[in-house]
Amino acid sequence: MRIDTESWVYKVPFRVSRGAEAALDVVVVTLIDADGHIGRGEAAGVDYDGETVPLLCAQIEAVRPAVESGIERAARGRAAIDFAALAELLPAGGARNAVDCALWDLTAKQRRTTVWELARLPYPRRLTTSITLGIDTDEAVAAGARHYSEWPLIKVKVDGERHLDAVRLVHAASPAAGIIVDPNQAWSCDLLNRLAPELKSLGVVLIEQPVPRGEDETLRGYSGSIKLAADESVADRAGLAAVKDLYQVVNVKLDKTGGLTEALALARDARALGLQVMVGCMAGTSLAMAPGMVVGQLAEFVDLDGPLLHAKDREHGIEYDLGLMRLPSAALWG
Repeated sequence: MRIDTESWVYKVPFRVSRGAEAALDVVVVTLIDADGHIGRGEAAGVDYDGETVPLLCAQIEAVRPAVESGIERAARGRAAIDFAALAELLPAGGARNAVDCALWDLTAKQRRTTVWELARLPYPRRLTTSITLGIDTDEAVAAGARHYSEWPLIKVKVDGERHLDAVRLVHAASPAAGIIVDPNQAWSCDLLNRLAPELKSLGVVLIEQPVPRGEDETLRGYSGSIKLAADESVADRAGLAAVKDLYQVVNVKLDKTGGLTEALALARDARALGLQVMVGCMAGTSLAMAPGMVVGQLAEFVDLDGPLLHAKDREHGIEYDLGLMRLPSAALWG
């Protein structure tokens, strides 16, 4: 097992309600078996839970013996380390995500099949993703909205002070686009209720995590008609029970769930409860978006635009055409 760290520079500093970043740091796990099959997985971690790349590296290093012995057993024709065993080794989060996705990739290659087949999704479809505009000046937000005016879905980052003005600018520049608004926990339910009527008239189709995690119960007072998506409040299946009556959509992110294994389980359980699914990302490269596209087969909302926010992407990166994502090549992942 090889553990590498990388830094991917944004085209412009990416700002959300929690702050701004000039680049995204990620960890990449590479698994190689005795026959030369290679599996890779990328993770950025969950920053608002205190995860950093050095922490992820330390967590992965701690389970190196178990992971490598599992791959060695597989090479000798015995049972490899399975995904359930990995969940016992590592908690939900970025470290498990990187290893889990690398195992999916490696397993597909060992079995001469695809991740889609392994995930019981043998006929994958291309997905249409939103494009994200970070918190910025009026001029920058308007310019971004004009640049993406032909995209069907635009996501707008907002905070507690800057909200309606940004959405008005986007709607004026891209009147045909649906809009997702993401306050990243920066609102109260009272503010949400005050803003919701005009947001509806501006073409907003979804609001992500309006209130702080832990204050979700206040949403019982929500009087608007726009669907709400739980993001920070749901990491994996354990969090579903607390939000199922408060939100209509669950945002599934592999860095939160700890990989594709739990992400698929969370998406399927959410749908069984009558909730819709959104698949999101931590703005990684195409190597992180590829497993997200597997979950995207079960999602009504897709937010996998990470590579488009960076100055460059990986070799064999996913191709985007006005939001339409082509399926990843075998040279990339899966």
